[in-house]
Amino acid sequence: MNIEYPAFGRIVVDGKTYEHDIVIYPSGKVEKRKKWLSKGKHGTSHKLDPVELKEYLTEEFEVLIVGTGYYGYLSLLPESRELVKDREIIELPTGKAVELFNGLWGKKRVLGVLHVTC
Repeated sequence: MNIEYPAFGRIVVDGKTYEHDIVIYPSGKVEKRKKWLSKGKHGTSHKLDPVELKEYLTEEFEVLIVGTGYYGYLSLLPESRELVKDREIIELPTGKAVELFNGLWGKKRVLGVLHVTC
């Protein structure tokens, strides 16, 4: 799998361009982030709520990588962090998160939640 973050608002996974936040599962499945679950509760999609995070905990993983956006606005809430406290959690601006994701893919089971705007 190869991910690129060529520009604000766009991410490319194995040649396919997405213009919205995505979740990449350890199996390689890619889906649109269900950010409305967090936004409905907090008034912003920049807080990753446990209700939303639970939606993505369908496959076993070792590392959760959260791409926090171009400027780093997205963050895990403490309650969300508690859900995955027994796994490695890495929060980085999306460009850096993509680099790390690419480096870990195939070596560890990685779950990625990637914010493509601010």
